[in-house]
Amino acid sequence: MLLEAIYQKSHYDFRGYSQASLARRMEQARVHFGCGSLSMLQHLVLHKPSVFRELLNFLTVQVSGLFRDPEYYRMLREKVIPHLKTYPSLKVWIAGCSDGEELYSLSILFREEGLESRTMFYATDINPAALKKAEAGIYALDRMAHFTENHRLSGGRSSLSDYYTAAYGSAVFDKSLRARTVFSEHSLVSDQVFSEVHLVSCRNVLIYFDKALQDRSIAVFDHSLVHGGFLGLGMQETLSFSAYADRFDVFARTEKIYRKDMRHHSNEGIRHG
Repeated sequence: MLLEAIYQKSHYDFRGYSQASLARRMEQARVHFGCGSLSMLQHLVLHKPSVFRELLNFLTVQVSGLFRDPEYYRMLREKVIPHLKTYPSLKVWIAGCSDGEELYSLSILFREEGLESRTMFYATDINPAALKKAEAGIYALDRMAHFTENHRLSGGRSSLSDYYTAAYGSAVFDKSLRARTVFSEHSLVSDQVFSEVHLVSCRNVLIYFDKALQDRSIAVFDHSLVHGGFLGLGMQETLSFSAYADRFDVFARTEKIYRKDMRHHSNEGIRHG
């Protein structure tokens, strides 16, 4: 099977991803590479490293936007930030950062709320090409009108245009916004926790995982967060059916923000589904 072959050759493990979603993306990749069957695609992937690197762009979903779901960022700004301000230093983990839009959204928000200088951001993704785009911070200029409106709806305290320079049809975000960011490859399938994180934002990633992998990911977040730390998910995601649901309190139900229960201790090890 193609997924097993990919794992054996590269140790990228997609076997716990949603089968329906993977099937659609594999079919798109098969057509893109001009293969008559998935077995032909498998042959290409195993024998041409460049094909595998390109296939990663199909298997990892890179769909995001600055201040996407602005009500999520407004809730962070109005209700979560006051708690974070009580810490002398902060760690924020953007898990599955894609092309970086969520990183820049949070960096801008933390700058506007006076927390940037005491915050370290960890932007991680399984796809090295996505990480390069995130680090570059360059987006199509025609997306900026929508991003600007999202920023305004999120409670932005300035104009989004203050944070980027327009040139040759692109918006180049100020490199100071990523000065306190560590970019790193990280797989929620197999890699371990970050320590003493105050906010994990992992939005629209878990919907592509099966339940066992969702539970493993949530365990990683649980072990990474400080007691009372916050976890933000995508609008279509929930902890309700997770094996780790009892380890979090619902902080903002509509905006899908959870808070790690202060009564629990993360010393049980990660359960594997």
